Amino acid sequence: MDHLLSWIIWLPVIGMGVIAFIPRDKSSLIKQAAALVSGIQLLLAIYLWSVFDASNGNLQFMERAEWIPSFNITYILGVDGLSLPMVFLMALIGFIGIFVSWNITNAVKGYFSLFLLLNTGVMGVFLALDFFLFYIFWEVMLLPMYFLIGMWGGPQREYAAIKFFLYTLAGSVLMLIAILALYFTCGNTFDMLLLMERAPVALDGMLWWGMSAIKVIWVLLFIGFAIKVPVFPFHTWLPLAHVEAPTAISVILAGVLLKLGVYGMLRINYTMLPDGVFWFAGALAVLGLINVIWGAMCALAQKDLKKLVAYSSVNHMGYTLLGMAAVIAASEMNGSNLISAQAGVGGAVFQMFNHGTISAMLFILVGVIYDRAHHRDIEGFGGLAAQMPIYTAFVAIAFFAGLGLPGFSGFVSEAMIFIGALPVFRTVVIISTLGILLNAAYFLWAFQRMFFGPANEKYNEIPDINRREVLTLLPLAIITLILGVYPRPFLDMIASTLNVLIESVVMYGGLSQAM
Repeated sequence: MDHLLSWIIWLPVIGMGVIAFIPRDKSSLIKQAAALVSGIQLLLAIYLWSVFDASNGNLQFMERAEWIPSFNITYILGVDGLSLPMVFLMALIGFIGIFVSWNITNAVKGYFSLFLLLNTGVMGVFLALDFFLFYIFWEVMLLPMYFLIGMWGGPQREYAAIKFFLYTLAGSVLMLIAILALYFTCGNTFDMLLLMERAPVALDGMLWWGMSAIKVIWVLLFIGFAIKVPVFPFHTWLPLAHVEAPTAISVILAGVLLKLGVYGMLRINYTMLPDGVFWFAGALAVLGLINVIWGAMCALAQKDLKKLVAYSSVNHMGYTLLGMAAVIAASEMNGSNLISAQAGVGGAVFQMFNHGTISAMLFILVGVIYDRAHHRDIEGFGGLAAQMPIYTAFVAIAFFAGLGLPGFSGFVSEAMIFIGALPVFRTVVIISTLGILLNAAYFLWAFQRMFFGPANEKYNEIPDINRREVLTLLPLAIITLILGVYPRPFLDMIASTLNVLIESVVMYGGLSQAM
């Protein structure tokens, strides 16, 4: 199929155009149009997965067209084992998000149009291979998220939207400075493929204000991406944004948007600034540890179920950072332990995908109970297992997957991360295992109080989860269970690309010893 990647990116924009011509009072038709567009996009993503050559670690389905030749800006798209899982994840969660949003009654036309625009922005980030194009898509995401939180969110929606906007904008400004620095020092090009070749050589030994240019650009890019992850101490916008956002937007935010930061680091920092990887790996591992412990302890202190799930995201993304840092195990100075590097980085990418499906489940489940009880106070429930048995089963799956129980996908990715990072960051890994105990503590604490013990008479007649809600959760639960038992197809699909990535980092990162 010609221009497959472009179709995946721009199909939601076509959907926006269709919705623009639907009368405002035809809310059901608007929702059906959005669902149809998202469904077609999901089918295209599945087709892309089916025809992708997993044995080829290079970029595939490349598209290239001149855009602004005077500045060497080109429309370049491509997909590999790093971006393909994220494309599929966005397509799946985007499709599910439409049905999670089915109860939206206020300004339906605007909501679903912005939802589709957000989809385009995210897909563009995962598939763009021109730095200017990448940045455009990165900024496109900001606007719909701001309005989706600010207009359809909770009581503090304006404050949450502004805080999200300012944090993300600050990161974007730093990223823009880094992009321009790379542009002017590497032959006036935004082509990521050329920058991957030129940047390690062009920046080697270059000093800015008495500091290594590589280190300066690395830090600028890192902060821009770290705000999205979010990495401590840039995480404070996340709990508020989650709590105030409508359910479907929380699902997108936790399921996909947090992964953009990690993806950006792997795609850009790791390939263009490999020396910086070696310099920053220790700090990255420590920041991952802080995320793990701090996120879990904050979650343990929460009484609001949605805040608990939000802080669990901070915790789980910490494991991803730890796995990313393990890439240096493949270097000669760390014993050329390629298996550890593969396990660590592979575990990090797998954790991105797993956390996407698990966190999406968790936020959908929070939305289900909020729609019925109109509050999220954990202590305000009790004995729900007898009243809502099907809902209880789904919550059990999501909670057990979240705490990393064997048999669920989260266990596999976290185990890979620990195996990969242990040879190079022994102390950090040992301390970070405390996060597993804390995970179990806050998830089981919440589960016990909500579903067992004395029942709250107020909810004696509370209805169980309905068919539409089950259908939004079922695909995510199935993926979580299957990948927990048989993760090989996913790991095989990403392996070749990650091997190329690790080889690139180790090959060009040898200069770090002299820094």
